[in-house]
Amino acid sequence: MIKRSFFGFTTPRIQYLPIPGNVTAPAVSKQPENATLLVPCPAGDVDNQLAKKGDRVKTGQKISLAAAPGAYGIASLSGTLSSIDRFPGEAGQEYTAVTITATGEEALDDAFSSKCEPTLETATAFLGCLPGAPSFEAFTDPEKPIHTIIVSGMDADLLVMSAQYTLSFRLEEIKAGIANLKAITGVENIVLATAPDALHGFGEIGASVVAMEAAYPAGLPRLIVQKVLGEEIPNDKGFQDLGVSFFTAEAVASIGRAFADKQLPLEKIITFIDKEGNRSLVSARIGTPIADIFKQHDIRLKEKDRIILGGPMTGHSIFSAQYPVQPNTDAILLQDREDVSLTSDYPCINCGDCVRMCPARIQINLLVRFLEAGLYEEAAEAYDLDACLECGLCSYVCVSKIPIFQYIKLAKHELERMAMEEVAAEETAIEETTDE
Repeated sequence: MIKRSFFGFTTPRIQYLPIPGNVTAPAVSKQPENATLLVPCPAGDVDNQLAKKGDRVKTGQKISLAAAPGAYGIASLSGTLSSIDRFPGEAGQEYTAVTITATGEEALDDAFSSKCEPTLETATAFLGCLPGAPSFEAFTDPEKPIHTIIVSGMDADLLVMSAQYTLSFRLEEIKAGIANLKAITGVENIVLATAPDALHGFGEIGASVVAMEAAYPAGLPRLIVQKVLGEEIPNDKGFQDLGVSFFTAEAVASIGRAFADKQLPLEKIITFIDKEGNRSLVSARIGTPIADIFKQHDIRLKEKDRIILGGPMTGHSIFSAQYPVQPNTDAILLQDREDVSLTSDYPCINCGDCVRMCPARIQINLLVRFLEAGLYEEAAEAYDLDACLECGLCSYVCVSKIPIFQYIKLAKHELERMAMEEVAAEETAIEETTDE
């Protein structure tokens, strides 16, 4: 619900919806016949991958595609690797899709249980694919030591309640996960960020607690880090530059459960939002096709219905219901084709709504003109493109229906791609000079 000042001089506010008091446990999705893991590394020559098509795998087994850290997935069911192929992700990101076809009875892999000690080596080797997608990469760089770990109990987008559920019903696992994080990283300063109405009943959890605002977009990671540190984050700084590492509540709960059970948890909690806006919780194995969840809810898709991963503000559309649930899939939103908001090429009318809504105080009305023209470098230099939090509020209020949020994401992707090409060109030039 939007709250507007009577005089219109203050920023409009959109309130997060709290988790319903009568929420039930997540409906457990059936084990899929096929599970697809999206490993964040290019496929390259699939014949030279460490894992091979036709290999047999057990539930919980680490499937390595390359020697590089992070180039692995964790099998969410027992079966045979039926395919290993390239998979195009959002904004040009490349994945390797590893599909497992279930065969026979389920068998559990014991590699993690045999090394079930909360060390950085174990965490880096096994925990990156847990629900919530915990990352330990920041702790491997001695030049940028981490002094603070922030755990978010806030859902980043509207209508989503996966984090709220985890904080309300899996608190003991979160407590255990916090203790494990301290043992793994050696970092003692851990801060739990929550909504204001969730501050009671925590007791001793091994972390300090900070209340965020109940207004969107307070749950975005950058704003949470800014609140905890008590200062604005420079545009050219990442969390690691500030000595901070960020985890979701579900990631921490998954870590706690993994070491308690000596088994890797593989079920992701997802907020499912149907065409009428009704919210429910689903627990599905990582790799489950989204079509299986639709079938469980007796939903039939019509042509031009829209499937969105994430919430209504920052989620992105996907092209197929066969897209798999991943460790960071917090929500699935289904829009009827009649309710899909259309964009237009109507020019900006300088109403100023986007400027008033922007939490980063960017002159969006001027920025968008550069983005429409493809002048990305000029946009970054003149109008603080890098300061954008990607909250989507500008598109939400745009009278002209300009897809500002999509322009911004495209611009950032293109700038990153150009920077990578420049680095590659410089490395090639250095190698050629050396050879001479």
